[in-house]
Amino acid sequence: MKSLIRRNPVRLSAFISVFIAVIGLTVFLVVNHGSAFAADAQQGGRLVTIHDRGNDTVILTKGETVGDALKQANISVDKSDAVEPSQSEKLVGKDYSVNIYRARPVIVVDGATRQKIITPYQTAGQIAKSVGINLYDEDKTVLTRTDDIVAEGAGLQLTITRATPFSFTLYGATTTVRTQAKTVGDMLKEKGITLGQDDRASLALSTPITADMALRVWREGKQTITVSEDVNFDTQTVQDGDQYIGYHAIQTAGVVGSRNVTYEVMIEDGKEVGRTEIASITTKQPQQQVELVGAKYRGSYTSPSQNEIISWNFFMSNGFSREQTAGIMGNLMQEHGFNTTGDGLAQWTGSRKQTLMNMPDPYSIDTQLAFLMSELNGGYVSTRNAIKASGSVEAATTAFQNGYEKCGICVQSQRIQFAYDILVSH
Repeated sequence: MKSLIRRNPVRLSAFISVFIAVIGLTVFLVVNHGSAFAADAQQGGRLVTIHDRGNDTVILTKGETVGDALKQANISVDKSDAVEPSQSEKLVGKDYSVNIYRARPVIVVDGATRQKIITPYQTAGQIAKSVGINLYDEDKTVLTRTDDIVAEGAGLQLTITRATPFSFTLYGATTTVRTQAKTVGDMLKEKGITLGQDDRASLALSTPITADMALRVWREGKQTITVSEDVNFDTQTVQDGDQYIGYHAIQTAGVVGSRNVTYEVMIEDGKEVGRTEIASITTKQPQQQVELVGAKYRGSYTSPSQNEIISWNFFMSNGFSREQTAGIMGNLMQEHGFNTTGDGLAQWTGSRKQTLMNMPDPYSIDTQLAFLMSELNGGYVSTRNAIKASGSVEAATTAFQNGYEKCGICVQSQRIQFAYDILVSH
């Protein structure tokens, strides 16, 4: 006999009514809660969602910065942690999302070097950069959890496998290349280089790659290359009648230009045996240098005090520093006290004096300074270079004394003292 079960329609209806009422109340509270947030936001508050180790915290704040929002949310941040946007970021919008990356220990293994750091960074590149490790594109990195939690502590291990660097000359261009390949042949495949019928390599393809090895790849026979070359500027000399003879100055500095030049090159056994220019195009025009030279005649005689001033301006205009100029002039003071009479400023003798005497107006200060400078730019150029390389009064004085004057009894200390006196007075 079947049993007949009758349900109470009144109790079922009441349950449904209660359920609907609860749902309605929940929706009402959520909507009103959201409306309250929105209303407060319209009054100047800002919604900030903080993501911290899988936990999300939403606050409404009137703070001025991200740091203010973190303080309001009672979230502390260690100096080793990273916050994006930064804690100093101004809150100017209505809605912000803040990510906190907590610092954790990382073991960095770079060849024989092993170091433990605390870092919030997430990628191998960021971690390496934070400890001053330079990674190359060819280097490999592996980021794993530490193997020995007891010894190392919970954290990560960054293992860096360095690519091998070597010198690679490819069709005439030499550069440092890095590779993970084990042999020359594997490296060429890795770099996408296919040797043609006329191509040659200085090492067998089976040669193992080693640090600092040198490999050349070239093409036998006739070929073309294009290179960039400098184009020197011209110099225009302008006679300045307002400046005395011996004056020299650069009015407009020249600018070196450039051009792309195509050459036909003949290669035999990996060496260039001939080169012919077949085309060129100027990519940057050189700019002419304009130099001023004095043309005003001063007269045969000037006093030693005048000659000192004239000499100072002359050497300074010829590119010597204050210390170098003083070093030269300390010698001239010792030699003849800036007199141009007799054997002249530098006490020239023999064939040197004869050359000076054959010049127009040899006892003029302008003539003697021009003669002195012509010697420094000619047979005594090594002395000039030594003076210009010097960085002190003593060094400049000694360089001129030993290289130009070549005196028998020099009294070097007196020359140096004269040089310092001259430096102070100018």
